[in-house]
Amino acid sequence: MNENIFTLPVTQQITPTLSERQIGQLPAIVVDHPACRAAITLQGAHLIAWQPAGEAPVIWLSGNTAYEPGTAIRGGVPICWPWFGPAGTPSHGFARNIPWELSSHTENDEGVTLTFTLTDNPQTQALWPHAFTLVARFTLGTECHIELESTGDFTTTAALHSYFQIGDIDTVAVRGLGSHYVDKVLDGAEGEHQGELVFTGRTDRVYTQPQAVSTITDPTLKREIDVEHHHHSDVIAWNPGVALSTSMGDMTDDGYKTMVCVETGCVSTPQVSKAHAPARLATTLRVRALNQA
Repeated sequence: MNENIFTLPVTQQITPTLSERQIGQLPAIVVDHPACRAAITLQGAHLIAWQPAGEAPVIWLSGNTAYEPGTAIRGGVPICWPWFGPAGTPSHGFARNIPWELSSHTENDEGVTLTFTLTDNPQTQALWPHAFTLVARFTLGTECHIELESTGDFTTTAALHSYFQIGDIDTVAVRGLGSHYVDKVLDGAEGEHQGELVFTGRTDRVYTQPQAVSTITDPTLKREIDVEHHHHSDVIAWNPGVALSTSMGDMTDDGYKTMVCVETGCVSTPQVSKAHAPARLATTLRVRALNQA
């Protein structure tokens, strides 16, 4: 689907490099800039594509996902807020399932910056009775920087649930996760490991002492993806494995083979937002050729 996004009919040309297009039933802002291509749906302020010029797609998107109002998109970078996981209904919060507003955009020779805003309304108040302003800012060029800022008086958990396109889950490794983790596959059991994480089946771990940068090494696609974390307490590593992938209606049976999630989050240590002190969560993504010497 990543390539098809950029051939969809334009419904509104915003600037020479920005346009609005329709993906299924969802409007999306599409970036076609000399430095990169990208796309963000208005529902969820959800990044569904980003690739620097000359690079293959960095962001994974399921071929079975539905682009329907109120339905979460499988893939991309969902914004999980104001809770992560099954702490409330819907799972991973409501921010990814409702429309946001494109509140500003700027561009220069290096790329574009898009800002999306969500404020409380009757729909959110029914799910979570707090007044808030949530801002998602995307700076897109040879790097991808995503910053989430929440203003109000509340405590939240959150994650930027990044799905990455890989060549083969059996060959990738992730370093920079730290050693201590909470294993959600094993009902929250705590564990320790040293060195790189490799994937031998369903994996769902919250690493509570991560390094500032996690790196995905992908020998099949001959590249590395750096995921730099900001204002975080945790990094989540996830791959559904074959059995769960087969059972998920919005993922193809073999979808797990070409994706891995390395997510910047605040899960074990919730964020506290005050009117005078917004809470922030951010990630910076970079891709580079793999040095195999």
